[in-house]
Amino acid sequence: MTTPAVVPVEQYVAGLNRKRTVAGVLFRDARDRVLLLQPSYKANWEIPGGAGEADESPWATATREVAEELGITDRPLGALLVVDYVRPQDGRDEGVVFVFDGGLLDETDLVGLSFTDGEILSAELCAEQRVRAVAKPLLADRISSALHAVRTGRTVLCEQGRPLG
Repeated sequence: MTTPAVVPVEQYVAGLNRKRTVAGVLFRDARDRVLLLQPSYKANWEIPGGAGEADESPWATATREVAEELGITDRPLGALLVVDYVRPQDGRDEGVVFVFDGGLLDETDLVGLSFTDGEILSAELCAEQRVRAVAKPLLADRISSALHAVRTGRTVLCEQGRPLG
C-alpha cells in the first residue's frame, strides 16, 4: 500500500480561489432617502465604500472609506445589512460586497461633509427613484435589499444585488 503524497499547506492555499471584497455603508435619513456620492472618476453614483486592501477586514474597509470619502471618523458602523455575491463583470473578478448600516443623517449632516481627496464631487440624499436614475441597477437592487434589512432587522443575503430565496 502506498502512502498518498502530502501537499504542503502553503501549496494548497496558493491554489485556492481569490475573491475581491468590497465594503460600503448605507446612510439614510428619516424618510429612507439614501446618501449617494458622485465620484469624479465614473458616471454612476455610489454609496460610501470601496475595495478592501490586503489583510483588511470588511468593517475596517468600510470605516476607512467613510473617513477618506466623507471625513467622518467619529461614527461607529452599525449592523451588517447585506452580503452580496457579485459574479465577474466589467473586467472585475468575482467578489463579495458587504453593506453596513451607517445610521441616520439629515440635511445639516451633509453640510459638514468634506471631500478632501478629489475622489468625490458631491453628495445627495436620494429617494429610491433617484437612486435608480443615477446608480447602476446592481447597486440600486443592493440598496433596496439594505433598506429591507434595516426595516426587518435581518441581514439580507444577495446574489447580484437581489435577495436569495
